[in-house]
Amino acid sequence: MAARFRMSRKGVGELLRSPMVRAEMVRRAEVIKGVAEAIAPVGGPSDPHAGTYKSSFYVTSTDRGGRRRDRAVAVVGNRAYYARWVEYGTEKVPAHHVLLRAAVTGGR
Repeated sequence: MAARFRMSRKGVGELLRSPMVRAEMVRRAEVIKGVAEAIAPVGGPSDPHAGTYKSSFYVTSTDRGGRRRDRAVAVVGNRAYYARWVEYGTEKVPAHHVLLRAAVTGGR
């Protein structure tokens, strides 16, 4: 006898917001954060902010994320004011793509 399945939108929504899914998102974000800290540029001895970028990574999570605010998400970011310039580069400084490389490497 073939099994039957009826999807419940409410049930799927509850699953996507569940503590189990949120914990997995946080676990993956922590892995990405660890990789980002490992590959982050530090700067030389003349750099007034040496190590600030590397120590400024953080992880936050919520169960009301996504475009429709209907799922658990975790976010990895950096609080250094110059983080976007390290990630994307400028006219004089090449892009390092730290978070991009960390997400590709460690997001499993």
